Amino acid sequence: MTLALKLALGPLLLAQGRWTRWRTPVLPEAEGAREGRCGSGTALRLLIVGDSSAAGVGVSTQEVALAGQLTRALAQASGRCVHWRLVARSGATTAQALELLREAAPHRPADIAVAVLGVNDVVDQVPPPRALQARAALTDWLRRETGARHVVHAALPPMHRFPALPQPLRAVMGLDARRHDRALKQWCEGRKDASYAWMGMDLSPEVMAHDGFHPAEPVYRHCGHALARHIVSYRLI
Repeated sequence: MTLALKLALGPLLLAQGRWTRWRTPVLPEAEGAREGRCGSGTALRLLIVGDSSAAGVGVSTQEVALAGQLTRALAQASGRCVHWRLVARSGATTAQALELLREAAPHRPADIAVAVLGVNDVVDQVPPPRALQARAALTDWLRRETGARHVVHAALPPMHRFPALPQPLRAVMGLDARRHDRALKQWCEGRKDASYAWMGMDLSPEVMAHDGFHPAEPVYRHCGHALARHIVSYRLI
């Protein structure tokens, strides 16, 4: 159905994509430290890797972005001292995130890694099988180079609710995102060292940044707590 829609609406979708890129403001990544400690108790080493959502685009500081929300929630829920590090870049696909990790020397050890990726695979029209190959390479690299026991892959957001995207582009990209998300969930179910974390939030314009494409603080708070619950409830620590 997605392919048929793309073929039928190809010229319109291309025009809408160019128009959306032109009119959507480019927001900066959140300011602040990209590593630190949170809480007290036995150390838990956490690595967060990802794209603009991991980098905190849409809010002003890392304190209220995903990294800050996740690490505080995880420290509280686990009773551990979370030693965290963030490696993220706006616009990164899954394959590009792996290259970013390789360049981010030194390769420090981690107990748990969280990957927040996928939107740019959809935007760049990376086919789901190729995106999953990149996921596998990323997971294997994290396990081998950082010693992470487990890699949590955050679900893709509901792109059919992104206010910045006009119709029918929004519907088509939403369908693509759901295809990628289903493939990711199924892939994670086949691995013992990776899991799929569903965020469980249906976006509305009120909880999005003013560009209509990135999260605002309520979304980061919700997702940070959801990821922390996933890590604790799955007994990954």
